[in-house]
Amino acid sequence: MKLKKLSLRSRIFIAMILLVLLASVLIAAVTIYQYNEEAKDYHRERLERKEKAIRKSISSTIQKTTYPVTTENIPLIFREAIFEIDAIHSLQINLYDLEGQLLKSSKRTIQRDTTEQCLDAEILNALSNTVEHRHVIKTNENGQVFQSSYSYITDEKFKNLAILNLPYLENDDFLNKELNEFLLRLGYAYLAMILAAIVFAYFISKYITKSLKTISDKMNEIRLEKRNTKIQIESTSEEIETLVNSYNSMIDELEASAVKLATSEREQAWREMAKQVAHEIKNPLTPMRLSVQSFQRKFNPEDDNIHQKVEEYSNTLIQQIDTMSSIASAFSNFAKMPAQKSEELNVVYIVRLALDIFNEHYISYEALEDEIIAKFDRTQLIRVVTNLVKNGIQAMRNDKIDPRIKVKVFSENDLVKITVEDNGIGISDETKPKIFEPKFTTKTSGMGLGLAMVKNIVETFKGSITFTSQEGEGTIFTVAFPKK
Repeated sequence: MKLKKLSLRSRIFIAMILLVLLASVLIAAVTIYQYNEEAKDYHRERLERKEKAIRKSISSTIQKTTYPVTTENIPLIFREAIFEIDAIHSLQINLYDLEGQLLKSSKRTIQRDTTEQCLDAEILNALSNTVEHRHVIKTNENGQVFQSSYSYITDEKFKNLAILNLPYLENDDFLNKELNEFLLRLGYAYLAMILAAIVFAYFISKYITKSLKTISDKMNEIRLEKRNTKIQIESTSEEIETLVNSYNSMIDELEASAVKLATSEREQAWREMAKQVAHEIKNPLTPMRLSVQSFQRKFNPEDDNIHQKVEEYSNTLIQQIDTMSSIASAFSNFAKMPAQKSEELNVVYIVRLALDIFNEHYISYEALEDEIIAKFDRTQLIRVVTNLVKNGIQAMRNDKIDPRIKVKVFSENDLVKITVEDNGIGISDETKPKIFEPKFTTKTSGMGLGLAMVKNIVETFKGSITFTSQEGEGTIFTVAFPKK
């Protein structure tokens, strides 16, 4: 999972844990480094202390000797004393002449072919050229680290007599043991700290993102068609408070805009409706006017066919009046909301009952179940089916060789579904977005309110209506509503 896809809460949680781990690693690294530096200082200072004590012992031996104090007599002067000094300070002592040749050593056996018999020229040069006349080198032999210090031994007149060499073994066993024990205790402490950090990070991240989660949930609930509630959050940070205030201001502006939009759309819809109603009413009025004018011009009481002409004239007027009456009824039926009369009914039976009024041979009915019980209004369900079937009939071309309308009823989980499929002219892409708009049709029959009325009824019962269509191939309308 990429970091950018993680939630803010997960990022805060991971960041806090990584911060604790990083701090733990850094502290452990600094601790190890500090122990190493302390070990170096310890060995350096210990070697200096031992060297200082041994030099005092050597000076005391030189002062007590009866031999002439010369370089050649060093082996005689320290014949036994060198072993006593070694035993007292637990450190090997080597004495070289000023040319670097070994004179005396506290080591019991010395191999004559080793480098211990003669000092390197680099050591002699370092001794003579440094201000302190002291030189320390560090070597690694068989995995053990040695420090060897070299310095001059002088007589009472500070004349150089010999070179003192002290090989010192850096034994870190005790320090390493202490370091391991300390790191172990530190590890336990870090483990407890990490566990506490996990719990702390969980609650901190939850607390930080709680306000943001509330805002996110509220934003997801925003709908233009309903009244949106404002966010009320107490005891929050200044940044979150600013965000909440901006959201609440947006809600106020959105509500005002929604009211204006709804008013504008309502006014526009009624204007369009009025135009269409006026247009449809004018259609029958024109032939009525022509019929009256024609009757006025041709009326002759003495005409033998006067009764027949009056009857024809009356039938024409009655037909146009019926047309205007159907217009008014369609408008009235659309304008009023369907009653919320909910009753348990067998959808399979009601749909079959609704199809009985149609005589078209190409209408078929298929029910996947013998009985599907749902709560709906019986009359409104019949209106839904009849309107969809009428819509399919009107979609048929007059020259259609094999017209088909297939009505299907089935259940899917907790939903009842009714599909009405036809192979008519289909719906063009330009018309699809407006198919459920309440407007009159340009067809020679029908008011164009059928689909809008169906949508209104279905949504009243918490259902939905959808369609798929291909121009020239046909259309499938699907109505779905809950069983309870």
